[in-house]
Amino acid sequence: MAAEAGFIRNAWYVVAWDHEVLGDTVLSRRVLDEPLIIWRRSDGQAVVMKDFCPHRLAPLSLGRREGDAIRCMYHGLKFAADGHCIEVPGQERIPPKACVPTYTAVQRKRWIWAWFGDPAEADASQIPDTFSLDHPDWRMKPGYKSFPANWLLITDNLLDFSHLSYVHEKTLGGSTAIAEASHEVTENADGLRVLRRVRNTIPAPYHRRVGRFEGAVNRWFDYTLSHTGLFMMHAGVQSADKADDDHEGALLFHTCQALTPESPQSTHYFFAQAHAFALDDATVTESVYQSVANAFDEDLRMIAAQQRNLAAFPGEAMVPIGADGALTRYRRRVLALLDAQQNAQASS
Repeated sequence: MAAEAGFIRNAWYVVAWDHEVLGDTVLSRRVLDEPLIIWRRSDGQAVVMKDFCPHRLAPLSLGRREGDAIRCMYHGLKFAADGHCIEVPGQERIPPKACVPTYTAVQRKRWIWAWFGDPAEADASQIPDTFSLDHPDWRMKPGYKSFPANWLLITDNLLDFSHLSYVHEKTLGGSTAIAEASHEVTENADGLRVLRRVRNTIPAPYHRRVGRFEGAVNRWFDYTLSHTGLFMMHAGVQSADKADDDHEGALLFHTCQALTPESPQSTHYFFAQAHAFALDDATVTESVYQSVANAFDEDLRMIAAQQRNLAAFPGEAMVPIGADGALTRYRRRVLALLDAQQNAQASS
């Protein structure tokens, strides 16, 4: 689809975990097909700017931090955090065009976000509350994967959980009951919400490791996916003999995942699977993390292979099935936003 070639610009995207940008770190990262550097001022404020010096286009990622500035280590030009050149060795006059484009950046909880659209519309209050990344009632370990695939292939995956029964048969799945369960899809201003309940099934392998279920269980997945790839989910596992609203003894999870396009064929995948049980047991946190990380490697293997096949068979159309309803609606809305963005740019 045409949507795979474009990116929604007027939006907040996750560009780094907080621990990736510490002290004198200058992190080099490609986002929306642009080379960037991410660093911090001395007061901790995150800075996101394009990775080039306007003099000879040398990468600033090969430069060095000097207080609240970056010095290009090719010919020594020095740039403030707002991108303006503040020093040219050997001359007093600073060329007016010696500026590095920057993007509005903020940190919320454990994620550093950047706004890539009209700066006048950058409203940090619109960043969703990823509460479980930093909350005393939840525990998690931060994760990151680099997917060699277009971000929409990953949203396809997230919007159809029937794949858990097959891709994750020995990790997050456990039975075909997930694929066979019905689900509800509703639309909101920012994207889609999906609710899937799976009743009277066997626990997934990693649920057996961290829970104490003696028989069948009920599982639920209640999640939202924004138009720019922010996925947040409440999920749980409970004994099948308990009522839906009885969470005593249940395994409760909250997931935050951010899909940030690196290029049309690659995606940054930031993730955390938080748990609200066994809060003082670090081995449980590690077990949950490893189980999810292993499952995402299973996704990566499948989706990367799918991306290669799309290139190998460019004339082959995908045959839709009933489970594609959510992802079809999602792609249609993304395409509409990209069309509106293109029309706005053409008329400006």
